[in-house]
Amino acid sequence: MRFMAIVKATKDSEAGKMPTQEDFAKMGAFAEELTNAGVLLRGEGLHPSSKGARVRFSESGPTVIDGPFAETKELVGGFWMLECASLAEAVQWIKRNPAPEGTEIEIRQVVEEADFGEEFTPELREALERRRASVAGRKGS
Repeated sequence: MRFMAIVKATKDSEAGKMPTQEDFAKMGAFAEELTNAGVLLRGEGLHPSSKGARVRFSESGPTVIDGPFAETKELVGGFWMLECASLAEAVQWIKRNPAPEGTEIEIRQVVEEADFGEEFTPELREALERRRASVAGRKGS
């Protein structure tokens, strides 16, 4: 099962403050541990919301809202994509994260094809596979 560990933004991340060398070293050691265990699929940090936008959809059409956004504790600051046997395993890994005090990380299971049931027809599966192959081809070039 895949799990996304969503790292919540902080005042520092929203201010654009980058990690120190010590922070990078600690996080790098944790990422190495995840990689060696075959758990880490991907992990990235995000720029502050001041460099982003939201698109809100309504009957009158989409509306673009430029950042920054007010509620820091509701913002995503980064993520880890993990492959674990269970939510409990993902929690155990994230508990080992050397995140600074006050950091909050939400863990959510990624929806897999099997979760969709019979509504996810063979034709839809084929279309998904074509898109995945197209994306993989772009990464390789």
